[in-house]
Amino acid sequence: MKKSITKGLIFLFITLIISACKEDPQQHLELGEWYAQKGLVEEAILEFKEVTRLYPEVHQNLGRNDFQALSKAHYNLSLMYTKKGWWDYALKEAETCFQMQPTKSHYELVNLIKKRASLEKTGS
Repeated sequence: MKKSITKGLIFLFITLIISACKEDPQQHLELGEWYAQKGLVEEAILEFKEVTRLYPEVHQNLGRNDFQALSKAHYNLSLMYTKKGWWDYALKEAETCFQMQPTKSHYELVNLIKKRASLEKTGS
């Protein structure tokens, strides 16, 4: 009985969050991070993709917080894609993140994914 109540509350919580973040990229980012922490990779990918969909393709008019949220969504997408073994997608997202914010950690992520992808292709 207690487990079914807990599962029901979790379902209600997720439903409320989803309905509350219809067009709010920050809410989708937070929900994606929550899914990622719980190991729900597919759900996290969908939320991070929604963040990238909600922002315009031209980033010039984005405020600092929105720009950072978009960059973080691309970064998180690259991590989620590596968990799925989708190296080409992971590399594309990591490169986008690096182009947006050329930091050392983003550069290292791009290089790590490139190395791992080449290992996958050579079968090592």
